[in-house]
Amino acid sequence: MTSETAAVSLLGDRQENQDRVHVATAGDTVLLIVVDGMGGHADGERAAELAVETVVKAFEAEPHPVFDPFGFLHLAIGRAHAAVVEFGAEVDIETRARATCALCLVQDNAAFWAHVGDSRVYHLRSGEVLEHSRDHSHVNVLLHDGVITPAELVSHPMRNYVECCLGGDAELPRMSVSTRKVMQPGDVMLVCSDGFWSPAGDADIAGLTEADTALENSLQKLAELATGKAAPHSDNTSAAALRINS
Repeated sequence: MTSETAAVSLLGDRQENQDRVHVATAGDTVLLIVVDGMGGHADGERAAELAVETVVKAFEAEPHPVFDPFGFLHLAIGRAHAAVVEFGAEVDIETRARATCALCLVQDNAAFWAHVGDSRVYHLRSGEVLEHSRDHSHVNVLLHDGVITPAELVSHPMRNYVECCLGGDAELPRMSVSTRKVMQPGDVMLVCSDGFWSPAGDADIAGLTEADTALENSLQKLAELATGKAAPHSDNTSAAALRINS
């Protein structure tokens, strides 16, 4: 099976873009990366850049296909966290640079992913969201516990509070690592910042599986849709995707 990849990052209604997105390839192995610098902290843009650089360096140092995908993802996020922590070491801990991160490794017709914070990973199939990562956010805990409803989540006053991230405290943040996900022709793997998934919604995101449109065009239109829905308060809107072709 062959695949196509695409990436997009829009400024939205912000003064600077603190998201960073990258697609790294080595033979038939692909790594999708999205890092969202947290705007409430100093140097969020540089934190995102540093995290991506660190992850890409770790990927390039690996043999391909990656022998231990789960170990690689854990190591890559750990190194990115350490790099962001070191960058902010001279600043008061409450204002140090921080970022959320989502990675998806695709090889041998399977996907493996890991994330920290509320940047998400989606597995799409046949016009539906097969699965997506669970946010490390306060509102997601409330939702999971039944304290709030999905409709209340969007307007909750703590919707932007992330419970773990890259940077800040030196202790390794809690990260979620998936199981092996077998991919089929037409499947799409998507990594994206909250500025992308929050306004777009599952129904629009699932449309990326439509094979009659180039993935690059579909992803660009979806990002523009997300910023339009959130205007005039849209966030940086970023995503990288891979679609398996038959």
